[in-house]
Amino acid sequence: MFDRMSEKFTGIFASLRGYGRLSEKNIDDGLRDLRIALLEADVALSVVRSFLDIIRQRATDIDISKSLTPGQTLIKIINEELVDLMGKHNEPLNLNTTPPAVILLTGLQGAGKTTTCAKLGVHLKEKENKKVALISSDTYRPGAIRQLEILAKENELSWLESNESETPEDIVKNGLVTAKRQLFDVLIVDSAGRLHIDDEMMGEIKSLHNILNPIETLFVIDSMMGQDAINASASFNKILPLTGNILTKADSDARGGAALTVKYITGKPIKFIGVGEKSRDLSPFNPERVASQILGMGDVLSLIEEVEDKTNKEEALKLSKKISKGKSFNLEDFKEQLKQMSSMGGISSILDKLPVGKNQAGNIATHLNDSELTKLVAIIDSMTRKERVDPKIINGSRKKRISSGSGTQIQDINKLLKQFNRMQKMMKKFSNKGGLSKMLRGVKGSNPSGFPF
Repeated sequence: MFDRMSEKFTGIFASLRGYGRLSEKNIDDGLRDLRIALLEADVALSVVRSFLDIIRQRATDIDISKSLTPGQTLIKIINEELVDLMGKHNEPLNLNTTPPAVILLTGLQGAGKTTTCAKLGVHLKEKENKKVALISSDTYRPGAIRQLEILAKENELSWLESNESETPEDIVKNGLVTAKRQLFDVLIVDSAGRLHIDDEMMGEIKSLHNILNPIETLFVIDSMMGQDAINASASFNKILPLTGNILTKADSDARGGAALTVKYITGKPIKFIGVGEKSRDLSPFNPERVASQILGMGDVLSLIEEVEDKTNKEEALKLSKKISKGKSFNLEDFKEQLKQMSSMGGISSILDKLPVGKNQAGNIATHLNDSELTKLVAIIDSMTRKERVDPKIINGSRKKRISSGSGTQIQDINKLLKQFNRMQKMMKKFSNKGGLSKMLRGVKGSNPSGFPF
């Protein structure tokens, strides 16, 4: 996520760190490079100008010149201003109203409103313990209503029936009555994609808003569309009282300009960010963590939360106790760790949140990518129970049998055993520190050279 911008920022900071003191020329050079990086990331020119003016003003302050590490102090200022630009803190949904709290999703065609509708429902059900209903008022796109019905059922969310023969106004009226009667906490309404220059469609969404009186009206932005989508959000805000934005497809956006621009241009916060296709790939937007990723510092806190959320705590505790009692970390345990990596989005997702440079991340990914995870699990599955518990007995003839059974080469077996030995040492080192979450907290802000792969 935001790889291109992160790479640019990392290069700029590397040069800034090298200065024993900052001269006006050093600051000018750094700001010029920042300007280029931001414009290449599709950040609006007005945002770039304002951002750099603030940086320059703070950089020329007397405190910078007196700092023992002026380069790092300037980097700290840039980080603080990035966070401020994106909204300082996450602004949660406002559900403080007589149920059902209505959330209306609107936006351009193809922004991902329907999938976001389901993701938001899953988030509210699992994180906020809300009774959620979904309804579609999109009678224009073929299959839109059916798509939301399928997503609702897949994620065990309630779906309120509608069909293309009804008007959008009748659909939301009936949906609102049903949601009240069935005592839902939240009603999420999906709407048809529309252009802000289409007067008829904009009149329709305004009519739906008047009927629903939603407590949250959220504009869904495809982050890869950049400034076009953000300008559309500003136009929608003139017609509808938007309460926030949801940024989608951020995992496919190497630039990151939308994340930096939308709050400044629209005056409305980004409340959620979508980083994948799965139903749980929607997270509250945290400016501090996004700034950290943009600056090449990773997002270890999010990774820790993901570990604690998606891994089996009971199994992790059993493993920690087992190792702390002096018992060996074996290949069965290693296989479980590999499967947990896959459940967290694979190696690329994990590396994206670790404070590693692009070169180091690329080096790690070369040795262990997502297809490699599948191969390693297949190799372990081809071993006997005795071999998994005591890998030292795996000799040449056993390797041949395992290789044949897993459809791999002898060198693949050797590579797995080497990686296992590294992981075994690491697990022993961190066994008394509370498992992977604590280990990652130790990594936060450092270079995780101990990564076992």
